[in-house]
Amino acid sequence: MSVASSKRPLPTKIELIRIKRSLQVAVMVHKILEDKRQVLLKRLEELIQEASESRDSMWQPLSDAYRSLLDAYLTLGPMTLESVAFTTPSQVDVAVDVKNMIDVKVPTLTVKTKEMGLTYGFGGTNATLDDATRMMRRVLPSICKAAEVENAIFSLAKELEKTQRLINALEYVVIPTYEDSAKYIRATLEEREREDFARLKHVKAVLESKSGVR
Repeated sequence: MSVASSKRPLPTKIELIRIKRSLQVAVMVHKILEDKRQVLLKRLEELIQEASESRDSMWQPLSDAYRSLLDAYLTLGPMTLESVAFTTPSQVDVAVDVKNMIDVKVPTLTVKTKEMGLTYGFGGTNATLDDATRMMRRVLPSICKAAEVENAIFSLAKELEKTQRLINALEYVVIPTYEDSAKYIRATLEEREREDFARLKHVKAVLESKSGVR
């Protein structure tokens, strides 16, 4: 869908038909984009609520895990914790997939859960470190879920901004341009019809007067 340049269009009936069809398409696209904008807004509201719930459900388990880790730090000391950290896998096994959300591709994260024992020996450690390790593992899926939802919010917000720009372009530039062009052509054609009618009337009058003279 293209918009004519700033110069006036050709004042012909064919051009008027073309502009009317383009205007109909522009109005239809505007309606589709308005509907999409409403859906995006509704989905964003749902995701913001979901993100808030995800954060709320994550903070307490994460706080408990950090408290246990602090207890382990205080009872075992930093050197012991560092040596244990070297035996712990530095990566988390996460499956990344992509889902389509209102024409927006959004990545999904799933922590691959599998039974994994403690990766350090029991000598020189205590139960607080065991608790911290287990709590951290349990809270990982919640962290990934919160990250997934917040990333979806950013992606949909970007799509909403793009959709709003298109709506504004149609509403304030494209559609008014087509309407103005159609109005100009109709006015020009009507003026031509009046001129042609006046000319024909004048010719008729001249012919009648010549006929009367004879």
